[in-house]
This record gives sequence, structure tokens and C-alpha cells, in this order.
Amino acid sequence: MARARPSSITSKDVQTRLDWLRSMHEIRFFEEEVQDLFTKGVVRGSTHLCQGQEAVSVGACRALGPGDTMACTYRGHGAVLAMGAPLDRSFAEIMGKAEGLCGGKGGSMHLTDMEVGALGSFAIIGAHLPIVCGAALASVYRGTDRVSLCFFGDGTANIGAFHEALNLASVWKLPAIFLCENNLYGEYSPIAATTAVTELVDRADSYAMAKSQIDGNDVGVVYAAVSEAVERARAGEGPTFVEALTYRHRGHSRSDPAKYRPPGELEQWLERDPIPRSEAALAEDGVPADELTALRETAEREVREALERAQSWPDPEPPAGREHVWA
Repeated sequence: MARARPSSITSKDVQTRLDWLRSMHEIRFFEEEVQDLFTKGVVRGSTHLCQGQEAVSVGACRALGPGDTMACTYRGHGAVLAMGAPLDRSFAEIMGKAEGLCGGKGGSMHLTDMEVGALGSFAIIGAHLPIVCGAALASVYRGTDRVSLCFFGDGTANIGAFHEALNLASVWKLPAIFLCENNLYGEYSPIAATTAVTELVDRADSYAMAKSQIDGNDVGVVYAAVSEAVERARAGEGPTFVEALTYRHRGHSRSDPAKYRPPGELEQWLERDPIPRSEAALAEDGVPADELTALRETAEREVREALERAQSWPDPEPPAGREHVWA
């Protein structure tokens, strides 16, 4: 946890922090339901879940404003939901329903909701970093102060598009934020097995880019760091690289039991689960236990009801397969 910032969760009022907690609960319950759907054979293809990384999604997306945009990886359910995508239509997309965010055509790895600024989740490693540069360049070209946020994993830092995007963003001083969710593993490989410089935040120095390395399991810390990056971007001071140190509780994908993890590692990170940490901090600041319980139960109920609605919706009609196709 070298150079991680101290917690700043108390910098926001209690109601705002409760909103963050509610969103993290919704993402956690959403992912648990998706896991269950996958085991029942309802999800087309594979799916990649983000339990344990909710604080990064919520803290970062809450730092954005109207008109700002976000792109993420295939492990992007949390980020898209944190941007404001509806729970029911997100479930519907993953199940291939006609009322899904993309008409059921994108599935788990391609959630997109332009209405809330979610440019999409991308299955090709690193493919969305240049796209975020394009979104940021569009903001400059149009004379707005909108910024674009990009989530990616630690493995992406070794992809050519990563270096190209960061270099271009720095040269042109684009209003972009590159947020690395460093969960210690690139698919099945520990970061040290594939990366010579494991302090990924130092990559920013090669591009004369502002940087910070933070505790990605503290939603307040994430919010503070990304808010600072957003302010820099809006002021025309260029991009920022943020490395959020976090951990995924489950394997890379639903076919991965994650047996490559050393004994005790998961248990150590479960002790730093962002949701119980937020609950404990709120309790210390005087929020009653029954209020925290009610918030969690409400989030669980809303996720369950959203899933029930999505399950009742029809599948796409066969002609829909010829829509939005260019020849």
C-alpha cells in the first residue's frame, strides 16, 4: 500500500456517504444475482464480476458531473451501474432481453448506456483507452469542460494502447482520467509475473502526467482523488493517472476458481472489504445500526425486484438481429 492517501471519507456529509454505501450494496447484490444466473445457464457467454471493487466504481463515478463520460472493461457492471444505468435494463442486457440496455445484443461484457454517459464496457484489453482520448478530444473541440474517465486493470498497463493513449492525452492535455483498478492479477497471473515495474503509478512519469496511488477499498479516498483529477481536467491542466489498489473477491471469470491465489490472501482482503468498512465508518459517525441494516435490505430488495422485472420481459424478435448492422 505504498504512497496510498489517508482516508478522507469524513470529508463528505453523512447523507452523501449513505448514498455511496447504497450504490455499493446494489452493485454487490447485482453481481451476486448475476453469478446465480450464470450457474443456472441464463447468461449468454461468460461474465466477469467485481465483488470487492465496488468502492472504486462508486467513488470515481460520483466524482463526475452531468455530461461527463466513462468507459470501462468487461468487468464493468459496477462502473455502468455507478454511472446511473437502471438495474432492470442492465439485468435484461446480461440475459439477452429485448429491453436490455443494448437490446440484448451486447451482453455482460458490452454494457452501454449513453443516456448516463457510459460509453461502454470493452472486451478487448486496452481498446477503450484511445476511445476515452477521443471523447476527451471531443470535449476540447466543442469548447466544453466535460471530462472522460477510463477504468482499466493492471494487466492493461502492458498493452500498447495504454502507452499510446497516455502519451497522446498528455501531449494534447486532454481532459481524461486514467484509473487503474490494480487488483493484483492480470487474468490468472500475479502482477509481478508479467510486469517489471509493479508500482504502476510510476508509469505516469514517462508522460509527464499527474498521478496518485490510492486505497481503492475506501470509497471516500477514491472520490477525493478522482475529484481532484476532474478539477485539473476541467481547468485545462491535462490528464491524471490514478492507481487504485483493490482486490476482486472471485476469480477472473465464472470458469475460474482462482486456485492460483496464495493461502490467506483472500481472507486478508476480505477484512478490507469496502462495504463493511463504509458501514463501520458511518457507525462511528453516529449512524444507527438499524438504519444501516434498513439501507442494505432496501438495496437488496430493489435489486431483486429489478431482476424480476427483467426476467418477465421478452426476448428479442428474430428480425432484431438485422438491426444496427452495417454492410
